[in-house]
Amino acid sequence: MKAKYVNPFTDFGFKKIFGEEASKPLLIDFLNALLPNTSKIVDLTFKNNEQLGQTDLDRKAIYDIYCENEKGDKFIVELQKAKQNYFKERTIYYSTFPIREQAERGEWNYNLQAVYCVGILDFTFDDYESEPEKSEVVHTIKLKNQHGKTFYNKLTFIYLEMPNFKIKENELATRLDKWLYFIKYLEDFQTIPSIFTDEVFSQAFEKAELAKLGQTELAIYENSLKTYRDLKGVIETAFDEGLNEGVLKVARKMKHKGLSPLEISELTGLSETEINGL
Repeated sequence: MKAKYVNPFTDFGFKKIFGEEASKPLLIDFLNALLPNTSKIVDLTFKNNEQLGQTDLDRKAIYDIYCENEKGDKFIVELQKAKQNYFKERTIYYSTFPIREQAERGEWNYNLQAVYCVGILDFTFDDYESEPEKSEVVHTIKLKNQHGKTFYNKLTFIYLEMPNFKIKENELATRLDKWLYFIKYLEDFQTIPSIFTDEVFSQAFEKAELAKLGQTELAIYENSLKTYRDLKGVIETAFDEGLNEGVLKVARKMKHKGLSPLEISELTGLSETEINGL
């Protein structure tokens, strides 16, 4: 059956729903569903999603979505389509940019605004030792001391393991449940489920409808969908093999498909020098 709505795990689909100026109410609603009541967002401003290091030798970071709320708190929202080496390290590295950009010239007291890094994962970590955590969807991480007490509460990482979300429509209980259900099953919907009755979700379905896209946007989406399927297939194959040779095999395929060394590096963990030598 032909899809009626975009796949939100594609770059195009994700940014169409959450990353455009007209999508701001959707992004605010989604983030507020993730955050505690004391941290609710009233308004957001989209910021430049390309962050440069302080020197020419520093790597740059390109976020899917980078925004700031009315209080100056920073939000990085990343869609991660498939497993890659050093994924956690990458998100921690990304968090350093909105921290460093707050530095002021001259005398400064180092009082920082909060930074939130949200990762929507189309895979599971598969590295937890305790069984209960393996089935959880939302993982909220802060800096804590050896007694489990929060040492610093202005840096928060929130990871959403979408494969672990298995709640059925008649079991949706919270706003976050609805958003996760929307993201996970959007491409499969042929009609709007009765659970989505308010204006925010009506707008989300309208933005995601393929019939509302122009020819140029539709072509971009089709290419984004093909890239998503290709990357997901070859990367999952490599991690199933669990061998460095498997990663190299994936990198060669990506290079053959025309991906840049930087893109291949971010997806595989290989250095650009290793990639150029393939």
